[in-house]
Amino acid sequence: MKFASYIIEGRETYGSVVQDGSSLSFTDIGISEGHDLTYWIKNNAMDKLKEIANALTPKYKASEITYQVPVMGGEKIVCIGVNYANRNAEYKDNSELPKFPSVFLRYLDSFVGHNENMVRPPESHKLDYEGEIVIVIGKGGRRIPKESALDHIAGLTLMNEGTLRDWVRHAKFNVTQGKNFDKSGVIGPWMMTADEVSDYKNLRIETRVNGEVRQSDNTSNLMFPFDYIISYLSTFMTLKPGDMISTGTPNGAGHRFDPPVYLKPGDTVEVEAAGVGILKNGVEDEIVS
Repeated sequence: MKFASYIIEGRETYGSVVQDGSSLSFTDIGISEGHDLTYWIKNNAMDKLKEIANALTPKYKASEITYQVPVMGGEKIVCIGVNYANRNAEYKDNSELPKFPSVFLRYLDSFVGHNENMVRPPESHKLDYEGEIVIVIGKGGRRIPKESALDHIAGLTLMNEGTLRDWVRHAKFNVTQGKNFDKSGVIGPWMMTADEVSDYKNLRIETRVNGEVRQSDNTSNLMFPFDYIISYLSTFMTLKPGDMISTGTPNGAGHRFDPPVYLKPGDTVEVEAAGVGILKNGVEDEIVS
């Protein structure tokens, strides 16, 4: 089942996504149950949430809602860098494959929801796209064994992990600045529950810019698969329900073109992956008064 967080008539709510052919409609669980989607994840009550959703009649069309980031109440957004094997080769530095994942953190304010424009700041015009599959943690834990790590997944969503390329080089040892400009990335359109995923090691991902395929790969090519990522991260941090882990982007980001091709206002980016659906966004310049 798929669950979206959204705004309707000025009110924040959430509900299940019902698809009838090409038409989407949404139940409104928040109006009767309160809380948010994270509440059900944190209380290990997704089965109860599905029961509630199945008993409801959809109320709203997609054209009536404003999408939010699906999971708003998690503590952490953890990102894995350079995880697809051919992405490492894209650096052309003759380096060996990494022994451990590269890790950095992002903040919720750096993201908008599906169909919202990602924002290019005046400090840089080197805004780039990165299509990624995102794990939403269900059951938390510390030092989670790899053998049981997949049991800790509540579901999957998608990310366009917008990056200001020159700002990831502002300091010697970190990329935090270029990864956290307000509204520079997108998460959504919803969370697909884990029971709909048949094989985490065989999920296709594709990123398109203005209809042109720029990134295309499969999780079978990950150097660090989902179970390893969860186990590794939980070695040094406590993963908590609602935390999101972005699992890396394939090669083909705009920065790697010769010359580079960065996003500009009017562009449209689509990330399609994992049976979740299509995450779509436009681009606009930040208005600074």
